[in-house]
Amino acid sequence: MKNPFANLFKKKKKDDANTPPVPQGGESKKKEGFFSKLLKNRLGKQSIKGEEILGVELTPTEIRLSQVSSNKANQWVLDKFYVHKFEGIPENGTVLENPDKVAEELKLALQKSKINTTNAAIAIPVTSAIIRVVTAPLMTDEELKKAIDTDSLWENLVQLTDNLNDYSIFHQVINRDKTGNTMDILFVASKLSDINSYTDIIKKGGLNAVIIDVKCFALKSAVDQINQIAGSIEDSNLTAVLEFGLDENYVMILYENNPIITDIFIRSQDRKTLQESNNQEEMDALVRRYMTQVKQAVQDFEQKYEKRIRNLKVTSNLQNVEDYLGSFRKNMVNTGYNLFDPFDGIKIPAQLENDIKMDNRSYFSTVMGLAFRKLDVFGYYKFVTAVKNINLLPNRENMIAQKKAKAFSNFAFKGVVGIVSLIYVVLFGLSFWQITDLNKKIEGYDEILQTHELKTLEKNKYAKEIGFMLKSLQLSKSIKSNKTVSFRVLAQIASAVPKRVKFSKIEYNGSDLVVIEGTAFSDQDILKLISNLNNKKLISQASLASMTLPQGQQQQGSQTMKGFKVACVLEQV
Repeated sequence: MKNPFANLFKKKKKDDANTPPVPQGGESKKKEGFFSKLLKNRLGKQSIKGEEILGVELTPTEIRLSQVSSNKANQWVLDKFYVHKFEGIPENGTVLENPDKVAEELKLALQKSKINTTNAAIAIPVTSAIIRVVTAPLMTDEELKKAIDTDSLWENLVQLTDNLNDYSIFHQVINRDKTGNTMDILFVASKLSDINSYTDIIKKGGLNAVIIDVKCFALKSAVDQINQIAGSIEDSNLTAVLEFGLDENYVMILYENNPIITDIFIRSQDRKTLQESNNQEEMDALVRRYMTQVKQAVQDFEQKYEKRIRNLKVTSNLQNVEDYLGSFRKNMVNTGYNLFDPFDGIKIPAQLENDIKMDNRSYFSTVMGLAFRKLDVFGYYKFVTAVKNINLLPNRENMIAQKKAKAFSNFAFKGVVGIVSLIYVVLFGLSFWQITDLNKKIEGYDEILQTHELKTLEKNKYAKEIGFMLKSLQLSKSIKSNKTVSFRVLAQIASAVPKRVKFSKIEYNGSDLVVIEGTAFSDQDILKLISNLNNKKLISQASLASMTLPQGQQQQGSQTMKGFKVACVLEQV
């Protein structure tokens, strides 16, 4: 079996290690001004919000549908999710071998799920795609487009057995090395016959295919989003994923937003073992062969990039995947194997919680990755990162042009309506203001004059009363009050109270004597109170007037509470 991932990504040269990749699409990018870019960016965001994308994953036994959106808090929300299981396709049969059956089941799935979105993003198997990274001489976007239009580029860089016209091709510049005068181009291609077969199935099912991705890149899309949501403390530039199951098997290492993929070969007998065998010896032999290839892929990456892989996120459609993961961990004791959860951090509505409530949710990674895709109408996602916008749809340029025209026409129509409405509002406001102002000037003059005379009389009346009040206030300032002195005396008495003394009554004769009654634990506490009072500035003399032992007083410890009366003679202020 030919490895579709062979030599997919190469190590960067040391000279351009610090040069960031410049991802490109198949179309040339002209220099634009600041306002042009701002306008396209604004229109791109609005167009993306207006276009709903339904992720559709087709398999011979079930159809998976998923749709997500972002809320006001910029959080991903699972809007729709539905899994439609069906029978009728022979064992080892494929989707393309049974297009009518799959199309009918897709139509039925859409009816049951009550999904109204018509734009669909689908993924083709890796075995149906040719994925390569080719090195070409450094070219400008215009030169690259010209070379592609003349078919000279791919004929020289990619040796295909069939005619180029038989393929749907997507390319993307992922790195430019100005020092070496070269650039790396991601080349993704698939037979037009396969692409047309998938689009026919989607169309017969009642949808419109707008994105055709490759399964491994759809998985990358899901991993990228979940990593971004989780904000993991792990190296954000390095994530390793293991696809393990009956359909496809490979290790995908996401390093600096580019996937490094190594195919894992399993025999037809191994697939049978994965599907139905309970023989422990056969399972152990399969694990040994499988892990030998995984170890080699991990070691090759670590040696080449000098990065340590500590964990692998696993996606699998096997029901007993945990049994195999236990064996994987024993074979690579320093590497963790954990099932990838494509719903981690996503807000799940209550009505969908039971639909995704299962131990192994990793095999929904592809459909979730497709649901995360948005139309790249204005290149809004085009320069975010490499292999982020793979689209093998043959008529993608026409589709994008239609979306652009639709968005621009909507924007222009809304703009014209808005400007006209604004002009009418301004003119109406000015006219209304002028009419109202003139009416106020010419109407009610006699009434206003009469009111003015009445108000003048009231003003004179109130002026006399205010004069009387002002004289009264001046007289009140000459009256002296002892409120300030009283407050200060009370404050100083309060600050002189020891901890074990309690006041029950304070009498003030309004002149120069304050009598304090209360209780204390001991004679020393009473003497301490008197001493403190004598140290205050506003108290001339403090002395004990009387001391009593109240009858019926509760004892605390071995002492009895004592009553006292202290007389304080105040300073003359």
